Amino acid sequence: MKIAIHHTKGTFSVRWIAYCEKNGIPYKIVDCYKTDIIQQLEDCTALMWHFHHAGARSVLFAKQLMYSVAISGKKVFPGFSSAWHFDDKVGQKYLLEALGVPFVATYVFYSKKEAIEWINNTSFPKVFKLRGGAGSVNVRLVNSKREAIRLVNKSFGRGFGQYQGWSNFKERLRKYRNGKTSFIDLCKGVARIFYKPAFDKIAGRERGYIYFQDFIENNDSDIRIIVIDGKAFAVKRVVRKNDFRASGSGVALYDKNLFDLGSVKLAMNISSRLNAQCVAYDFVYKNGRPLILEISYGFAIEFYDPCEGYWDKELNWHEGQFVPQNWMVDMMLDEKNN
Repeated sequence: MKIAIHHTKGTFSVRWIAYCEKNGIPYKIVDCYKTDIIQQLEDCTALMWHFHHAGARSVLFAKQLMYSVAISGKKVFPGFSSAWHFDDKVGQKYLLEALGVPFVATYVFYSKKEAIEWINNTSFPKVFKLRGGAGSVNVRLVNSKREAIRLVNKSFGRGFGQYQGWSNFKERLRKYRNGKTSFIDLCKGVARIFYKPAFDKIAGRERGYIYFQDFIENNDSDIRIIVIDGKAFAVKRVVRKNDFRASGSGVALYDKNLFDLGSVKLAMNISSRLNAQCVAYDFVYKNGRPLILEISYGFAIEFYDPCEGYWDKELNWHEGQFVPQNWMVDMMLDEKNN
């Protein structure tokens, strides 16, 4: 039993390696970007790679590689059920609707004519999103029919860049003023207004579809519940000042009493139905009813360290610190986990 780990600074791999070394778990560092990656894996039983939605190269082939390795009989993290929908809000719409789970009503159109017909017969505000992006990137509130039609014209015309330089700078400025980032990071944001990151050039422009979601009012936060191998933990993310978006705000609350056990149970049940290794669920509430906004296999690392504990599959509470990345390694060692 040897685990192959693709290592990148600032990703889950830092903790995977530390856990393997501490516990004497055989592992080797591999490079998934090399053409001989399949040969590198010959003496391994599993491959772990925390690929990122904004990885300039990984967006080209990461999912295809992981699923190919899984077909060969090796374990992988993330597996198909956890990651095929990663950074794909359009795919998530169909998945969550097919499962019949509580999901914020979402509308996707592939025809300009159909989109405008729908706009003329719906109410506002609505939330516009591109299919990719995290931390509320590429998400905006649409308050009128006129504004929605402008977005449709752009979606079926020039399209949208994956990276919005000015919006990114404003977000960095907000975090800098709140002490959440450094002056150097702010300066990088200025540079990014003029020089787009590599992933934006590789991914190309988003066009040919339009995505809207109902706006659920009166939420000053969202609840993120992460389920990994039958264990769940949660944070309450507070919306930005004078905004409606919570993801990426950098402000979180961790008190166990803030979380509805019914929502935890719902997240556990969905993960079980998906047979997924790791899924993060973003919930908002309408009249006390939990509704999923979107899902992801990846999440920030240190942001969740202050969590007070976690629930097991029987919803028993386990008080105290934990390292969720360790559970991911354990799954690669467990013969019952695929």
